[in-house]
Amino acid sequence: MTFSSSLRSPSLKMLSLVTAEMEPPAPYHLLTSVVAPRPIAWVSTISAEGISNIAPYSFFNAVAGFPPTIMFSVSYRRREPKEKDTLRNVKAVGEFVCHVVDEALCGEMVKTAVDLPRDMSEFEATGLETLPATEVKPPRLKDAPVAMECKVTQIVPVEGATNVMVLGQVLRFHIRQDLYRQSLGLVDTVKMQPITRLGGPVEYTKIGELIHLSTPQNLA
Repeated sequence: MTFSSSLRSPSLKMLSLVTAEMEPPAPYHLLTSVVAPRPIAWVSTISAEGISNIAPYSFFNAVAGFPPTIMFSVSYRRREPKEKDTLRNVKAVGEFVCHVVDEALCGEMVKTAVDLPRDMSEFEATGLETLPATEVKPPRLKDAPVAMECKVTQIVPVEGATNVMVLGQVLRFHIRQDLYRQSLGLVDTVKMQPITRLGGPVEYTKIGELIHLSTPQNLA
């Protein structure tokens, strides 16, 4: 596919919005519709008491390659207890498993966004099947196309915000065999069918057309 400046939209009037002048939670909703699509980290953890937990987070991305490191961000609740189980568990145990959400699992994923009592496991409540992880204590999802076993390296409060970033080094990848392109060392992302998050409480999307863009050797 060839791209050119002629594909740009005609010049239209721009809006300019000052976040400090917007009523909450308007800046949050606007941000999540602009920074999109966002991959979803479906994170399993385990408490010090041995109760497993799984929940989705769309403030999520890869942040380093050597060693491979990912980050997801957890917000505090507005009510007590303010600290979510995921954050409490990674602080106590220092490990988690991050899963890719595909089209086949998206219905189950949204169920795990429901707040449950701390002594109740989302795995048991939803009937999701698990397997033992290899390097870490939390279980991994049996049917996830990709699972990344991680050890926590940093827990960083976002200054002035109600979110906490959790960074984890990937110790082991579990990849469905038909997705792995061994000659390239890559997953077939289109075939993986990841579901990603848009703005608002119900808007998600899936991968559309694949395009290839090569970085030029120079600007001449």
